[in-house]
Amino acid sequence: MSRNHSDSDENLVLQIQSGNYKALPELVKRWHKEFCNKAYWLTKDTELSKDIAQDSWKTIIAKVNDLKDPKSFKSWALRIVYSKSLDALRANQRKQNELQSYANSQIDVDEEIIDNSDLKKKLIKAINGLPEQQQMVIKLFYVENYSLKQIGKLLNISVGTAKSRLFHARENLKLNIKK
Repeated sequence: MSRNHSDSDENLVLQIQSGNYKALPELVKRWHKEFCNKAYWLTKDTELSKDIAQDSWKTIIAKVNDLKDPKSFKSWALRIVYSKSLDALRANQRKQNELQSYANSQIDVDEEIIDNSDLKKKLIKAINGLPEQQQMVIKLFYVENYSLKQIGKLLNISVGTAKSRLFHARENLKLNIKK
């Protein structure tokens, strides 16, 4: 870049710092395309690079009065674009990691459902393998949510017998499911 262009950037920055914001469009006209190109070079995303350049201009406008050496506008502004680009890449990486984490958790949930499905199949098979009296007590107690007292009345047996059948049914299920 020629020395003359650099001088005029310095003059434009000085004008802006002194409150003449009419110089801003000229500065934007000179640098916006290069900001987009720099952001694209880092992100490889056209739309994202335009957003980064726009966001960089917001920061530049907000902080231009803090710029101590107006001659260093180019390096200062490009450093802002570079930082914003890296921030965007990090944010994108975090989003990708979150999506991957979510996808992995869904796989775990699916495997858990499959495992539960297999367990249910084993459990149903084991229940069907129990003696009929034990099957009845298990189904009434766990599926129909009857109390032991209600089961005793329904089957015309004592509460103690209902409790005993439930105990033996559970023990048989433990043995059969482990197989």
